[in-house]
Amino acid sequence: MTEKLPATIPATNPAIEDLEQELSVLWRRARAASQRVARAVHPDLEPAAYGLLVLLQRQGPLRLTDIAAAIGVGKPSVSRQIVMLENLGLVRKQADPDDGRAQAISLTDSGREQLLKTQRAREEHFHALLQAWSEDEVRALSVLLHKLNSSQAPAAPAAPAARPPS
Repeated sequence: MTEKLPATIPATNPAIEDLEQELSVLWRRARAASQRVARAVHPDLEPAAYGLLVLLQRQGPLRLTDIAAAIGVGKPSVSRQIVMLENLGLVRKQADPDDGRAQAISLTDSGREQLLKTQRAREEHFHALLQAWSEDEVRALSVLLHKLNSSQAPAAPAAPAARPPS
């Protein structure tokens, strides 16, 4: 015999429901914005690669393993992104000054220029979007988003899929 579902669903926290709804809207818009931002740097740039460019801008030259650790993905994924960025002329590989056997990845002049141009446009967009907000409101949102982001563990690299027995 099958069990019937209860006639009423247990009550949930309306504040959490509202937050979940607003975050869903924000994430959808953020994904679309990520695609626009990446294309602004280069028409063939994938959104995930934009984050690599920003990381290199902030940290300076990094080894592949350091990039993978910083963004929480596996080395093969980062390697593919770096090859693509190198082919687009946005990054270059050079001998690591601390370990001649390793390579350090850094922004090219073109990569740095395109990234700065895109960041200025994004900043102008945020200024327009938040022009009716007070400085305190912008800071409060930033603090709360940081708190939310900090409460989550970074995503671990995905484990390879198990192969079916042959």
